Parts: sequence; structure tokens; C-alpha cells
Amino acid sequence: KHSAIMMNARKKIVKEKGAAPTDLEEEVAKALFDIEVSPSSDIKAELRDVVISGAKEVEVGKGGGAVVIHVPFRVWKTVRKIQGRLIRELEKKFNKRHVVMVANRTILDKNFKRKGLKVRPRSRTLTAVHEAILEDVVGPTEIVGKRTRISVDGTKLLKVLLDPKDKDKENIESKLNAFAAVYKKLTNKEAAFMFPVA
Repeated sequence: KHSAIMMNARKKIVKEKGAAPTDLEEEVAKALFDIEVSPSSDIKAELRDVVISGAKEVEVGKGGGAVVIHVPFRVWKTVRKIQGRLIRELEKKFNKRHVVMVANRTILDKNFKRKGLKVRPRSRTLTAVHEAILEDVVGPTEIVGKRTRISVDGTKLLKVLLDPKDKDKENIESKLNAFAAVYKKLTNKEAAFMFPVA
């Protein structure tokens, strides 16, 4: 029976060119499958279409960790609809670890013409992809403002202001650190996440 569950869970992972899934990816796939077949789940229907393309662990500060789940862009619309509930369910299964979901997006660099494209879509520029990743990482919380601070030594720090209505969500403080660690890992850029001071 266990292997049948793994077979079904394995269908939740779509990797390029038959690359083998990692243990973490299998764990995430199994968690998704469990939620999908759980009688009490209210996001079953949407989850049927959800697959992952990868999962990585990111260290967050002292002794914490975040699981970053990459989702093919075509299923991202579905994930967005249930993102909050899905993250809550997954976090129950990955005890004490934050779960962050991001869509796979392709960055086209300056030599995109070789790929036979006349124009590089704005959505594929580095800046646009990084902006989109920022929104994915904090989802379903909305970003209400951004400020860039340039420190004395010239390094840029992006301050990201989040919707204050989510301020009282449980352990949101440690989540803010997780957002920063994940964003840095994915984009190599420093960002600080906070709520606007009323």
C-alpha cells in the first residue's frame, strides 16, 4: 500500500528530462497528495491539478528552516487561489518549518534574440521576474509598498511593506525572516519585510 501511495504522490512531481526527485520533493509530493485525498480538505478539487517542479530547504536564522516549493507556471493560477490554505496545511505537515511557494519563471537575458524572439517580453526581464518572485514569496499577503534604501557602502536594501491586515497572523514575525532568507536565496538580493507603522 505504501508504494501505491508513493506512486500516486510521484505524479505530483514534474521534473525536467526525467531527473530523479530528491527526498524533500517526495516528502512535499506526499504531503500534497495527503491533503488532496483527505476527506476534510476543502481544497481537494484545486489540488488535483497542482504539481511541483522542485523543492529546496532554506536556512532561516537560528535553527529555523523554510521549504521553498517551485511550481510550474501553468499551475500557478490555481495555486494562487488556494495559496493561504495550502501553505497552512503544508506547514502542519512540515512541523515548525515555513512553507513558501513560487512559480517557475524564465529570465531572458540580453541575448534573447538568439532564441528567435523579436522582443523580450517585459515579464521576462530580470527585474520583472524578481518583482514577481517577491510577490510569490509573501503570498497570499499583499505587498502595499516598497522602498529602496542605499546604505553608506552602496549596497541596496529593499524594504517591503506588507498589508497590515495580516500583521496578527500566527508567528508572522518569524515568517518575515523566512521571506527575507528565501528571497535572498532565489534572487541574491537583500530585502527586509515589515508592516507599515501606523
